Amino acid sequence: MNSIFVSKHKDEILNRIDSLSANSQPIWGKMDVAQMLSHCSSFQDIAMGYSFPKRGWLGIVVGGFAKPIFYNDKPAPKNMSTIPTILIADKREFEIEREKLKQKIITFQKNGPEKCTSHPHPFFGKLTPEQWGKGIYKHLDHHLRQFGV
Repeated sequence: MNSIFVSKHKDEILNRIDSLSANSQPIWGKMDVAQMLSHCSSFQDIAMGYSFPKRGWLGIVVGGFAKPIFYNDKPAPKNMSTIPTILIADKREFEIEREKLKQKIITFQKNGPEKCTSHPHPFFGKLTPEQWGKGIYKHLDHHLRQFGV
């Protein structure tokens, strides 16, 4: 499984982000491209320990059992539910959101596993830095595939 902590995987994700445009259309889902970039940026904040969404009851009950879907080799399913606090519904500016996400990915990769949050994922619970690295890559890949890149 690819990991955002590996430079070539980070570079591949950044190149795919650069291939998006303000006119990119989703293949599935409700977010436009700027909202998707903002959503991914908000998810980075969780992994970096800048945001701490509360764990919901469903995550507490089944999150630990479902945890491998976050970091395994299988692509994330289309239209998967998301953490309510990072569901972006308002209008966002594409160029600002793209640059913000790219900088967060670069910082996360540069800081390395040792700076990864130890706070539990709001659904899956406690994750190792290795699991976060794979999960971040998988999450970004999922949303970039959503927009055909």
